[in-house]
Amino acid sequence: MLARVCRRFVASLSVLLAILGTTPVWANPMLLVDATTFEVLYSDDAGQPWHPASLTKLMTAYVTFAAIKAGRIGLDDPIKISRNAWNQAPAKSGLKVGSSITLRDALYIMVVKSANDIAVAVAEAVSGSVPKFVDEMNAMAGAMGLSATHYVNPNGLHADAQVTSARDLAILALIIRRDFPEYDDMFRTETVRLGKAKLESNNGLLLHFPGTTGMKTGYVCSSGLNIVATVERGGRNMLAVVLGGSSARERNEMTAELFLRGFSGAVNGTGKNVVQLQNVAAEPVDMRPQICGKQAKAYVAEREAAFPMGLKGQPSYLTDKIDGKVYVATDLGIAVDGVPLPRPRPTWAPAAVAAADE
Repeated sequence: MLARVCRRFVASLSVLLAILGTTPVWANPMLLVDATTFEVLYSDDAGQPWHPASLTKLMTAYVTFAAIKAGRIGLDDPIKISRNAWNQAPAKSGLKVGSSITLRDALYIMVVKSANDIAVAVAEAVSGSVPKFVDEMNAMAGAMGLSATHYVNPNGLHADAQVTSARDLAILALIIRRDFPEYDDMFRTETVRLGKAKLESNNGLLLHFPGTTGMKTGYVCSSGLNIVATVERGGRNMLAVVLGGSSARERNEMTAELFLRGFSGAVNGTGKNVVQLQNVAAEPVDMRPQICGKQAKAYVAEREAAFPMGLKGQPSYLTDKIDGKVYVATDLGIAVDGVPLPRPRPTWAPAAVAAADE
């Protein structure tokens, strides 16, 4: 499989280099970092404040991982879907009010499906309430030096004061990989099976860009389509952040192009560590008029003309077909106070299955 991928890559390299050698027309924040050395390979508006949308859940995951490590909660502990969690806007898990799943399953669903109800349920289980959990998120952001970042909620549903930057997101993602590599599998999983439901990721690189190892996508009208992605090829590890895409097609293709620019040497690095990038003291950009307002149709057409990769009849960087990782979660049923929940799946049951088994 790897040999075939390498042959295809070499065969198309001359074409890609011709494309990659052109000056990019990107207007949205973008950042490419060597995930091993933390050197910035490419940066454009990386310090511009931006609404994170569901990239917020990267911090939700980190705070939860830290709570597990501290012994405050365990991966097999039940997470109950409260009325408050159930009332969150989509994307959602489909679980009913009062039902429970293990924290392990909850984290997979939150990361892969980006389920907003699960993020709230996890926050309530870890800290006792959403406000207390958000306080932990903001304290952690401060400790990490994420100077553009502020959280209002744990799921990324839009709030004017929910803000970050590409620079801060890259640092957060790198710290997650450094501190909690045991959870890498969550970020590279493409589908979670929950009963008859298939909860799928929006990260198109997982299925179409060889070497992709995660991590997370996000979208609200005010942010456009965001992604933090990681790729490993030929012993090199890179991390990319792309914010404000006008479509999933644009976001995913731009991210793939950014990685290819790094692997091909079209960007040679800046000599700066990502921590040395400066955030800008400015208001976050509001993409709502361009993404969901009256300007949307014209804006998307303009973006398609500027960056047509992946459109019908146009070349694409995402042409491979990869079997995505699948994780099986279990609905433990409605939790009744005072009655113990059933234990999670037996140890002999598979925790994951190959997508080819579908």
